[in-house]
Amino acid sequence: MDFTFTEEQQAAVEAAKAVFAGVAPDGVPSPALTPGAVADDFDRALWAKLADADLLSLLLEPEYGGAGLDAIALCLVLRESAKVLARVPLLESTAAAVAVQAHGSEELKAGLLARAGRGETVLTVAANGRTGHDPAEAAVTARHESDGTWVLDGVQTAVPWVYNADFVLVPAHAPAAGRTVLALVPRVHEGVVLAEQVSTTGERLGELSLASVRLSARDVLDADGAWEWLRALLATGTCALALGLGEGVLGMTSEYTGKREQFGFPIATFQAVAVQAADRYIDLRAMEATLWQAAWRVGSGKGEGAGAALPLAGDVAVAKIWASEGVRRVVQTAQHLHGGFGADTEYPLHRYHAWAKQLELSLGPAAAHEEALGDLLATHALG
Repeated sequence: MDFTFTEEQQAAVEAAKAVFAGVAPDGVPSPALTPGAVADDFDRALWAKLADADLLSLLLEPEYGGAGLDAIALCLVLRESAKVLARVPLLESTAAAVAVQAHGSEELKAGLLARAGRGETVLTVAANGRTGHDPAEAAVTARHESDGTWVLDGVQTAVPWVYNADFVLVPAHAPAAGRTVLALVPRVHEGVVLAEQVSTTGERLGELSLASVRLSARDVLDADGAWEWLRALLATGTCALALGLGEGVLGMTSEYTGKREQFGFPIATFQAVAVQAADRYIDLRAMEATLWQAAWRVGSGKGEGAGAALPLAGDVAVAKIWASEGVRRVVQTAQHLHGGFGADTEYPLHRYHAWAKQLELSLGPAAAHEEALGDLLATHALG
């Protein structure tokens, strides 16, 4: 069995490395030094470079100016972005665009996808529910009117990049249809109200309130399973961000402990230091293995009824378990091995710490994913 990445996927990595090489993590706005939100907008200059390198259209089909690649390619690029703390809505905008490509009308796809691939239209996804703990699809209701329009009511919290996005893809429960639909809501629209929130990283989030928001049928994706697949892609992409951040932090720690001397020797030569670093390396390799399994399942459509031992949710749960626990352990060990230097606001490690905590919170507690995995194992016979 060949586990190597394709030439196209490797080319995407090389392009990403070239773009992100110009990003300095110590120049990323620090939540420890900035009261409130660290910035009003994401890194537009970097966004333009990603567009010029065709990295915003990786998963779009050639007819929309894309490369037609899969979730693995996206995760490879996200991994590189997290190593330098890139402040761009790459995951959210790409995921929303791919959902539209898979389930949207021809009219919607023609008017939106090419612009999204060029970075001219920015998309985001409301995936945190009303409180961050309840299911996102339960936070908003969608009612299908007799004239064909849809009416949305509800609240989604902590929507990333919402103040700078043009559209928000909102999961909403449609009781009459008995399933979740995805509504493409313009940021500026009658009945849409935003309230500012601030993330652990200091980035500007928003509470999205929808009061009788009316949308045409073309702006609602009502295919079965659309939300479940999008949720899996977002979770897997977040795991890729955790992996990239962890690798960046472990690299910083290796460099620091190789130079920092105690008793006349680099502290990296001390057994206690080497063992801790080795344990974190093992964490990263486990995060990587489970990530690629989940990304392959997302990208290949190997979900329910596809002959797999478990549904797609099982592989995503395993990846989330390792990513949530792993990124926390990696950063904690890095702080420990850096000593007081790790808390110095003139050194970028404290920024990575804040981003790691945000990713851990976004992924949710490993115990909850272990419980979900146990339920799947109990209901799906293996063998």
